[in-house]
Order: sequence, then C-alpha cells, then structure tokens
Amino acid sequence: MRFDRHSPIGVFDSGVGGLTVLKALMERLPLESTVYLGDTARVPYGTKSGEVVTKYSLANADALLEYGVKVLVVACNTASAVALPALREALPIPVVGVIGPGAALAAQTTKSNKLAVIGTPGTIASGAYQQALAAVRGGLEVHAQACPLFVPLAEEGWTEGEVPALVAARYLSGGLLAEGVDTLVLGCTHYPLLAEVIQRVAGPTVTLVDSARAAADHVAEVLAERDLLERDAKTTEHHYLVTDTPARFIEVGARFLGKPIAGAKQIDLKLRG
Repeated sequence: MRFDRHSPIGVFDSGVGGLTVLKALMERLPLESTVYLGDTARVPYGTKSGEVVTKYSLANADALLEYGVKVLVVACNTASAVALPALREALPIPVVGVIGPGAALAAQTTKSNKLAVIGTPGTIASGAYQQALAAVRGGLEVHAQACPLFVPLAEEGWTEGEVPALVAARYLSGGLLAEGVDTLVLGCTHYPLLAEVIQRVAGPTVTLVDSARAAADHVAEVLAERDLLERDAKTTEHHYLVTDTPARFIEVGARFLGKPIAGAKQIDLKLRG
C-alpha cells in the first residue's frame, strides 16, 4: 500500500466525540487532508468487550486504509485503551492513540505530582490513564472520576448554564478536587465541549489537559519524523464516513467540530475473520 506526504490523515471513533480530536488536528496541521470515520452503528464502544472493540477497530482501520491514509489516529479512549497493540501489529502505517499523549502532557504539566483524570465509566474502570501516567513518570498521585452525564450534555449542546454547572460541581467538588490536584485530564473526547464549565468548577489553580490537543501534537511529531508532513497542499480535503444514517452525525458533529459538516458517506464495515 502506497502513501506519501500528500496522503490524508485517517481518524476513527465510535461516534462524534472524536471530532474534537479532528478539530485539534485541523488547527495544528491546517495543510493536511483528513478522512474521519464514525462507527455510529455500533456506538458506544465503552460497554463492549475488549475483543469486540479490537475487532471493530481493525475494521475501521481497514476502511480508512482504502483511502490511502498515512497515519491512523484512534480518537476513541476505549479503543486506545485496548486495541492499539493489535492495530500497530496489523497496519503498515503509524498508529496514534489519545491516552498516551494525554498522559505524557499531564505528567509534564503537574507541579504537585497530584493529578486527576475524568472520563467515561469504561475508560476509568480500565485504568488506562492511570497505567499510562505511571509508565511516563513515577511518584504521581492519580485520582480518577467517572463523569457519565457529561457525554449526553455535550451531544445535546448543554455546555453552558445552570445544568452543566451543577453536574460538574457534583462530580468534581468535594471529593476529587479536595485531593489538592493541580492538573485535570479530560479523558473523554466529549469533555472539551464542557471545558469552560469544568474549569470554573475546578478553579484557577487547576490546569486542564486536553488529550485531543496532545494527540494532535504527537501526530505532528510522528509525521515530521517520517518526513510525511504536507508542505504545499493546493487543496485540502476533509471526508466523513459513518456506518449509520448520516443525519444525526452531521447535526451533532457540527458542535464538536465547531463548523458545519457538509455531508457524510454511509459505509459498511468488513469485519476480519
């Protein structure tokens, strides 16, 4: 399979959340073309077994390889937690997840060595961020909190006002923030939409770490190391693929991407063996 610096970046997630990663990539690498795949027929991944998530992840990767992508970005915390080894073994291109870069940036950011990670119940239960942080730097005190209501709030566009503020305060005040953390990792791709509310509850002494932006920076490094950065694109193209009807993805996805999505193509995934 041939690819070069003019080839697009491939990104997949189980739904719309990974569009925050795509947005970060577009801002960090504006010359790059992209192909985004949302496996909307099978969302969410967080309730499924690791074996099933890996099978879906390989199918997503195969679909993106047909577009000649030069790097694969796993913009899903669940898939990043369980499927990266299988993807890296199976694919001829670099594979970047969101957990490793987010953990590395958080470990670099903290001054007190006390951090907190918030995410979906599946991501928190997996211990993936906790393990990644321990691998990056010893001696860190890591606290974790599942915040499941943040996902529907983000998808419904309830990112400001009394309701999200009350939810954020219930999740974070007292317990998590009472531990004296100075760094808070947004361990779900939906959470950047609620960053302002979360920051107000956390207070000015706590730095938020956005795994999406950390992943985009890491993709830039990976492409630069391999001399695959686009330097002279005349036209930059962004394609969107979904596995269910596109209407809901286009509507909700625009909030995550921060601009309208002109259209999305519905495809069928071919599961391996």
